[in-house]
Amino acid sequence: MTAQELGAGELAAVAGWLAASGVTLAGPLTARPLVGGRSNLTYQLSDGASSWVLRTPPRAGRTPSAHDVAREFRVTSALMATEVPVAPALGLCEDTTLIGVPFVVSAFVAGRTIRTRADLDSLEDSTVDTVVAALVRTLAALHRVDHVAVGLGDFGRPDGYAQRQLRRWSQQWEIVGIAPLRSLAAEVSSGLGAALPPQESTGIVHGDYRVDNTILRLDPDRDAEVAAVVDWELATIGDPVADVAMMCAYRHPLFDLIVGTGSAWTSPRLPSPDALAAAYEAAGGVPLTAWPAHLALAYFKIAVIAAGIDHRVRAGASAGPGFDTAGESVAGYLELSREQLRAS
Repeated sequence: MTAQELGAGELAAVAGWLAASGVTLAGPLTARPLVGGRSNLTYQLSDGASSWVLRTPPRAGRTPSAHDVAREFRVTSALMATEVPVAPALGLCEDTTLIGVPFVVSAFVAGRTIRTRADLDSLEDSTVDTVVAALVRTLAALHRVDHVAVGLGDFGRPDGYAQRQLRRWSQQWEIVGIAPLRSLAAEVSSGLGAALPPQESTGIVHGDYRVDNTILRLDPDRDAEVAAVVDWELATIGDPVADVAMMCAYRHPLFDLIVGTGSAWTSPRLPSPDALAAAYEAAGGVPLTAWPAHLALAYFKIAVIAAGIDHRVRAGASAGPGFDTAGESVAGYLELSREQLRAS
């Protein structure tokens, strides 16, 4: 059994948990790994009549504070009553005796996920335009949610988000960092410490927002809509400007090395990072103050994420397209961060 598969005993355990949660199954469970993602593992469950989605951390190579499916469950549960579309949360299991790791189950949301350049190229220009508009509107809507009113008042500290992120990802680098790049990473981390501004706005941040972390509803007779935003493991309370910066930083072609193919989000058919940022502000998002410093932090975070994927490969916990090339992007992202620091 590979790290991406669930065995018969594990499926039986999940089926028992679902039954205990009040779900009546029409037949034995099957599981199909869903494509995408380089962190938590995602499976489509089916009993032959209905479908659900199960998310688990990787079985090995996990790092502290990452892969937190409990965070995903809490934030999606809170957002279900807002205008932000999410997959309805069914339940969280933190009993690791069942399948060896905690897991969360949600309803299966029908729609289309645009991951690769080929996926995007199958869409007309007019559809691409409405997809981008829907993505930007949804992120702005997320940042307008009153996190206290939806029960997330203690989901994260409301201030100092960028500085906390810098500490967290600098510490993560110490665990997963690539030895020849330690000097450059230390320079970037130090520069960020001096450049990051005081926080001016607060809201729920997704932390990993881009087109392939959404499920789209594409109707030829209507503008595209976001049916659900997924992959909430990095969500917290923080600075929305940093969230927009992450979305824009992922536009760089280096991201193709992380996903192992031509990514939809790096396509030249999509708006530039500056155009995306402007569209976000026009959609009612927060003012994007101190933009170069936030973009520098975003590039640094992606560098550490890529190094973490490489770390799991070296631990034998992950394999497949993108896993073996993610480490090649780390130096480039650190250089991009340094360039932004020089512009800030």
